[in-house]
Amino acid sequence: MEIESNNKRATNGGRHSTPPAESDSKESSVERELNGEIEAVELNGSGGHSNGHIKKPLPVEDGRIKRKAKRLIQRQNSGSGGSPNQTNGNGSTSGASASPLAINGILPSPGGYVVPHRRWKNSRRSRNFNRNRGLPKKGGGGGKGVWGLPGSEALAEVYEDENDPNYDSECNDRNVELREVITEITPEEFFKMAEPIVLEYYEHGDTHEVARSFDEILQGPLRERVTSIVVEIAMDHKDSQREMTSVLISDLYGRVITGKDIEKGFNLLLANLPDLILDTPEAPIMLGNFMARAVADDCIPPKFVVKTEEELLSLKLGEHAEQALRRADSLLHKQVWAHLDNVWGMGGPLRPVKTITKQMELLLKEYISSRDVAEAQRCLRALEVPHYHHELIYEAIVMTLESLNQTTEEAMCELLKQLDLTCVVLPAGMEQGFMRVFDDMADIVLDVPLAYIILDRFVERCNRAGFLTDKIINNVPSRGRKRFVSEGDGGHVKPATLSLRD
Repeated sequence: MEIESNNKRATNGGRHSTPPAESDSKESSVERELNGEIEAVELNGSGGHSNGHIKKPLPVEDGRIKRKAKRLIQRQNSGSGGSPNQTNGNGSTSGASASPLAINGILPSPGGYVVPHRRWKNSRRSRNFNRNRGLPKKGGGGGKGVWGLPGSEALAEVYEDENDPNYDSECNDRNVELREVITEITPEEFFKMAEPIVLEYYEHGDTHEVARSFDEILQGPLRERVTSIVVEIAMDHKDSQREMTSVLISDLYGRVITGKDIEKGFNLLLANLPDLILDTPEAPIMLGNFMARAVADDCIPPKFVVKTEEELLSLKLGEHAEQALRRADSLLHKQVWAHLDNVWGMGGPLRPVKTITKQMELLLKEYISSRDVAEAQRCLRALEVPHYHHELIYEAIVMTLESLNQTTEEAMCELLKQLDLTCVVLPAGMEQGFMRVFDDMADIVLDVPLAYIILDRFVERCNRAGFLTDKIINNVPSRGRKRFVSEGDGGHVKPATLSLRD
């Protein structure tokens, strides 16, 4: 051992001094591990080179590894005088009693001690830092008793114990074939999905959009129900929507549905007519119109409509289905099918103004005879001309002035009141109708001399009903009073403005 060899040399009276190279090669393990970071400090600062400054050991040349104690024992001075155990300039010890703690030729001075680098003792760095790279263990997975790598919980277990209570042999079968399974849609679910598409079509009128929407939800067995669904929805709407439905069936033919699908759809409707009549009493006539229009559009053959009595008996169709087929056959009986393009009539805005005016007059005459306000409202909505409702108000007031009957005044006042309360006629349309009458009073009075008197009475009655605006009441015209001859004007009505000469 290094300490023992130093003690032996010290007991020989310092006859042999240790060479610097030999002393460098025999430095302690603590100094070698700290790579020259150990500093020897002399507290008293006396003797040799130990005069209060730090001495660094020379580099190690010998590769031998010798383990030494990592702690140095502090030695106190035995006496107050100087000790003969001091180091000389060559690093050798002098005196008969050399200290057994001489390290690399450095001996503690009297009253002093060698202090190693204290932070090495409290350092948390690994003692074998020369042997690893300082990387995390297991790629960050941790050691024993930890969760493992991030994301490892999503990985399937390689080994599964069959004795585990949660072990499922069916799920762990390796011979599994995955296939795409498309759930079948029931007719009720398909109706709920198709109804919003048809109702939206009534708003935008784009058949291409409807075909694309049906392609997304349509399956093979449900193609025959497209015709039945759109016709059943159209029965609850107006003639303009039924015309759009006939156009939709014609545009879907050859792209989404075939002729066979359309025939099957109409057969479903014929069989379901007893239920459709409960909601729509005119369902057989409407269905006959749809079938005739489909034949005219070359979607189904004419033989589908023309059926003999034997065929009707074999199909076991009810009387309502026979009525629908007879209606379609009667429409197709003519050689020219051009009239079927208007089988649902023309839409409200597309009809001539004279035609709409004539229908409004018939509506008012029927109301005066029946006094059915609800029927009058239904007929007015069926005209589908909300922008032309002021014409109805105009015709109603003129008819009241021409009747010269107080009963008619009461009936018309009640009709206008209900139209205003139910918002069938908007306040703007009501006001516009009255203002048109006020502007035409000069012509109306030629046919009805008492027109001004009746108009004042009718406006007062409507004002008590509470549906006239202040603008209407303030603009009621009044004819000037005719003066007598005794008043000096000859009975002539004075003009509104007089000339400067007069």
